[in-house]
Amino acid sequence: MTHEPQTDSLATRRGVLAGVGLVGIASAITACGSSASSSSSTAAGNAATSPAAPASSAPASSAPAASAAASSAPASAAGGASSAPAGNALASTSQIPVGGGMVFSSKQVVVTQPSAGEYKAFSAVCTHMGCIVNQISSGTIDCPCHGSQYSITTGAVVAGPAPKPLPAKDIKVSGDSIFLA
Repeated sequence: MTHEPQTDSLATRRGVLAGVGLVGIASAITACGSSASSSSSTAAGNAATSPAAPASSAPASSAPAASAAASSAPASAAGGASSAPAGNALASTSQIPVGGGMVFSSKQVVVTQPSAGEYKAFSAVCTHMGCIVNQISSGTIDCPCHGSQYSITTGAVVAGPAPKPLPAKDIKVSGDSIFLA
């Protein structure tokens, strides 16, 4: 009885190991990349309720937990005034909830309103691994990748592995529109 080498099982084993390695590398690059492409952007229109929401170019908005639970209507439906931002504005002031904010993943910026009439802006890029933050809840800007949380007032690290605060961004409020300066 002679045994012939089985080249098919060796090739299959190599193929499986190579495939697993490529999937692992692709996952790491996608999850922790600092690119603003839709594959690494996790902000979604309803990201406040689902940290693993699908990628979207729509801004993610979040109000404090009590008011978010009380109403499922968009911020633009509240009041009779128009909430559409003017020209190249990021948003209208009525779209940024008091005690909350909105993530603009395509611009890599997050705008918050810690108290009525006070607007702040920070980079939306987490200082830990470069992920894009995806929600604002309970007074913090939250990163979905490793759990870093930042203050909506100062951008300071509140929790998580992030080593530095979110850098402040300059914004200009003109009338009821918010612009990147």
